[in-house]
Amino acid sequence: MNILIADDERLARERLAEMVEALEGDYRVAGLASNGEEAVAACLTGTVDLVLMDIRMPGMDGMEAAARLAEMAAPPAVIFVTAYDEHALEAFEHQAVDYLLKPVRRERLARALARATVPNRAQLAKIPDGEPERRTHLSASTSSGVRRLPVEAVLCFRADSKYVAACHAGGELLLEEPLKALEEEFGDLFIRIHRSVLAARRHVEGMEKAEEGWRLRVRGLAEGLPISRRHLPTVRRWLRDGRRG
Repeated sequence: MNILIADDERLARERLAEMVEALEGDYRVAGLASNGEEAVAACLTGTVDLVLMDIRMPGMDGMEAAARLAEMAAPPAVIFVTAYDEHALEAFEHQAVDYLLKPVRRERLARALARATVPNRAQLAKIPDGEPERRTHLSASTSSGVRRLPVEAVLCFRADSKYVAACHAGGELLLEEPLKALEEEFGDLFIRIHRSVLAARRHVEGMEKAEEGWRLRVRGLAEGLPISRRHLPTVRRWLRDGRRG
């Protein structure tokens, strides 16, 4: 991910650049800008995937720059970085991926960058027929840095009160994405079997009766996944029809 840093304070730009370069993951500082005009110009002439942008800058401020970027054919994602929290609502109205308050903590920056792998509304609007290019990997911040997990390695998604766990052979990765959004993006790869569980279609082995109801056997998981009564007919029909759709 090529990242442009826009801030009118030199020390702030340099500190953010150092933090980005120190993070684990495919992150590169593509350039530095001291105001909105420079940020827009850099995005028009270079390959920029994401802009870490201050809001209060002389000349063109961060909000106006974000509006200009949203008009691009392939707009970069924007994360606002500011010392003022009163602009949060306006920031998200400009399709910002996230909103960071200074001083930025390394862990918070890592989470924001991981979230930026999901296309923002401005980016989706620029894609023909509204069909985004689907991700092949999921990203999340962990204690050791940003971790990426191939979607094909996910055995199931389990929703908790705060996170969604992407379960795989080696454990699980906690995602800050709603289960509904994952279902919309990967619905042909996963089947909903419970209000809080999506199972990977390619890893399903069958279903079995248990004391508390029916469970789905998934290759790689020691225990079957619970199938709710509401979703049981859909699962049965899918298995009966040769797992099409």
